[in-house]
Amino acid sequence: MTRLVLFGAPIVIAGSILLSSGDSEPPELIPQAAGPTQPAEETPEAPEEDEEHSAETDAMPPGLAAPEMKEIASRLVSSADASTLDWRSRYGAIEDLGDGNGYTAGIIGFCSGTNDMLQLVESYTEEHPDNPLARYLPALREVDGSDSHDGLDPGFTGAWRDAAEEKAFRAAQDRTRDRLYFEPAVRQAKMDGLGALGQYIYYDAMVLHGPGLEADGFYGIRDAAMAQADTAAEGGDETAYLHVFLDKGRSAIRARTVLRDTSRIDTAQRVFLRDGNLELRTPLVWRVYGERFRIP
Repeated sequence: MTRLVLFGAPIVIAGSILLSSGDSEPPELIPQAAGPTQPAEETPEAPEEDEEHSAETDAMPPGLAAPEMKEIASRLVSSADASTLDWRSRYGAIEDLGDGNGYTAGIIGFCSGTNDMLQLVESYTEEHPDNPLARYLPALREVDGSDSHDGLDPGFTGAWRDAAEEKAFRAAQDRTRDRLYFEPAVRQAKMDGLGALGQYIYYDAMVLHGPGLEADGFYGIRDAAMAQADTAAEGGDETAYLHVFLDKGRSAIRARTVLRDTSRIDTAQRVFLRDGNLELRTPLVWRVYGERFRIP
């Protein structure tokens, strides 16, 4: 099958970030979208130790939360989710990928079927009640947990693109991404004694699998990895643990019925890990879906 690019052709970010096509054959499987595979409202909350150790993790070096590192992480995730390093070009992107999650949209792949899109639109509407998406809130509540478009078609995609023209909606996407995915992932990685690479690996897994405790959710994958290897915080070898975590994450992807490409692990995250780049230092060179990416 020809490799498909999410939401259309990739956009190359200007300046120092370079994107060029790879010379290898693209995988036959289409890329997976961002966003959890289970509705967030049905997902058990993260382990309580997140809250108990929040002060401790806040006192640690920023790691991936440092602005320049967060930018790198955003570009890495975008390369896997949208075949572009220009993640800011994705605010208005929206499409049904046929993965059972309904519409996938925005910078992190908020989905109409997995509750995170609903949370985003609800919070945005509280602050901006006259926004173009407000009228679709009843429909978003009805389709949550399904792939249905009932009440959303034909105008929802256009309303999303219109909303994305507003700075306030783009900021709302940033906040929801951070609250649901980035901050919990980085906090948990720090608690597990992981450096910037491990924090990024956790973040990407949180985005892709959702914060679930089930076997194919982020915390389920982490539990499976911890059953086989000790984290650095437990006295284990950081590299060995991350290899096991990637193995478990890869297995979760391959267990899907659709969107089963694992190149975000095989030719990106695993490459950095094998290079011993635990602090995610630049330059970074990797491939996803046969395309070559570089951050100098």
